[in-house]
Amino acid sequence: MRHQKKTLKLGLTAAHRKALLANQVCSLIEHQRIKTTLAKCKAVRPLAEKMVTLGKKGSLHARRTALAVLRQKGAVKKLFEDIAPRSADRNGGYTRIVKLGARKSDSAPVAFIEWVDAPQVVEEPILEETGKKTKAAKTPAVETEKKPERKSKKKAAAETEVLE
Repeated sequence: MRHQKKTLKLGLTAAHRKALLANQVCSLIEHQRIKTTLAKCKAVRPLAEKMVTLGKKGSLHARRTALAVLRQKGAVKKLFEDIAPRSADRNGGYTRIVKLGARKSDSAPVAFIEWVDAPQVVEEPILEETGKKTKAAKTPAVETEKKPERKSKKKAAAETEVLE
């Protein structure tokens, strides 16, 4: 039975998993939204929400605790100054997971994890793939001054003989 075993191991050692999750949370803080596998999204969510809770406390101890986990000063600064104040009136549920389907290469389920109260969600244009690939339109080349053509040594020697 798996009672009280909530850690998603992801097939990694403890140190590797801890570093991976810290980097994923830092990327989420920096970019507001990241695309990764569904299993990693589900593992990142609790850590990201704990970091926002620390940011809402705003104390020096909370800042040092967040820095001990995330290990990136810039991410901690952005968390405490930007993301946590946005979530001040919310009691949890700071992130959302949006499932995207299977990845083409290995059929792994992929998802976005993003902040619920992100200021502006940037939509990525979805490109419809057709069977035919279109060639990109060629732009006219800007004409530049042409360099005089170099002559090989044999041609130059032949021309000098003819001139003499």
